[in-house]
Amino acid sequence: MIRSFQSVFKIPELKKRITYTLLVLIVYRLGGHITIPNVNAEALLSFFQNAGGLFGLYDMFVGGAFSRATVFSLGIMPYISASIIIQLLGAVMPYFQKLQKEGEEGRKKITQYSRYGTVLIAALQAYGASVFLESITTSQGISVVPNPGWGFRLMTMAILASGTVLIMWMGEQITERGIGNGISLIIFIGIIALFPNAVLDEWQQVAGGNRDIIVEVILLAVMVVVIGAVVMLTQGTRKIPVQYAKRVVGRKIYGGQSTHIPLRVNTAGVMPIIFAQSIMFIPQTITTFFPDSEIMTTIGLYFNIDSFVYQFIYGLMIIFFTYFYTAIAFNPIDVADNMKKQGGFIPGVRPGKKTAEYIENILTRVTLPGSIFLALIAILPYFIVKLTNVSYNYASFFGGTSLLIIVGVALDTLQQMESHLLMRHYDGFMKGGKVKGRRYA
Repeated sequence: MIRSFQSVFKIPELKKRITYTLLVLIVYRLGGHITIPNVNAEALLSFFQNAGGLFGLYDMFVGGAFSRATVFSLGIMPYISASIIIQLLGAVMPYFQKLQKEGEEGRKKITQYSRYGTVLIAALQAYGASVFLESITTSQGISVVPNPGWGFRLMTMAILASGTVLIMWMGEQITERGIGNGISLIIFIGIIALFPNAVLDEWQQVAGGNRDIIVEVILLAVMVVVIGAVVMLTQGTRKIPVQYAKRVVGRKIYGGQSTHIPLRVNTAGVMPIIFAQSIMFIPQTITTFFPDSEIMTTIGLYFNIDSFVYQFIYGLMIIFFTYFYTAIAFNPIDVADNMKKQGGFIPGVRPGKKTAEYIENILTRVTLPGSIFLALIAILPYFIVKLTNVSYNYASFFGGTSLLIIVGVALDTLQQMESHLLMRHYDGFMKGGKVKGRRYA
């Protein structure tokens, strides 16, 4: 494997792509440390040290930028939310359904609408963030925003919305000119950036006698088991055998081959987690617009990440979005039609409609345990926090959204790097096969 990583830098194009990706990610991390004007960064950090719940989770996605009120505080989540809305509209509105079937031109239009939606959602979230910042006062009576008002709100909306648009552009540039999926890598690097601090804080708790060392050892064992389970979930497939009939074209014989259709246990990858998380941010975002409303405060309590109601709805939404995204990513009717045109068939199943129904039936049965397992992994940190009383930032690396994104994006990026190596006749990263990955966004 070490030799394979050395070979990566012998390929000029791959070396250029990796270098470009690293430079863009460095720019993203630098932007995550530039605080917006008229914000007391020390007072805000003091508040977040004692705050958890949804704000801590959102801060994890943006690599700590939210707790520092930086220009990249909103991260890429507005773009993810806009993409979800456009995809949902594609399932119910004929116009967007037509765009999805128009090929490259349709995808360009959908991307354009997603960008417009990103600006709108980012502006709304930025206004909510400005109102939230104005309402924060530390235990010493220090206000986070010394000069509140509409001037600060409009400035914050402009800065944060511009920051989100810049992140969106950087993600698209990584996908086009770099290696891996840009949007996924930006989320990935934001999560990884918090890992050293989370480990250091937990070690200080153990050294200070506030944590039992046996509990930490058990957590490490749980982490190993969960990582192995996530990798198995990511790479697990159900193979449907396919036979191609022999065809005589001129003097040559084509077909007569046996292959298979690989149906993944988790076809949707990590996208259901991101989709569900984006939707679950909405209630808390709305409540920030009405800080004095008792009804909104009650709703906010139910949709707090520490609430069982939040975790239950979160799990159900993951199951729903797993089926939803699988239906978008894999169309059994198209697969059956292509097989029929090429002379392929599944042994014992009639070509055409019966083949599509057969594939869809298997896909439905395979996706159910995958979606349930995905939901259980996602809510695992909630139970770890309740049982061991560790911080949520630390528990999130033992399961949940963080671990799923880290494993999924890492496998996807390695798979793309390996494809470049194999294309130029270098050895891959694994002797026993290829790295299996998928694209997430």
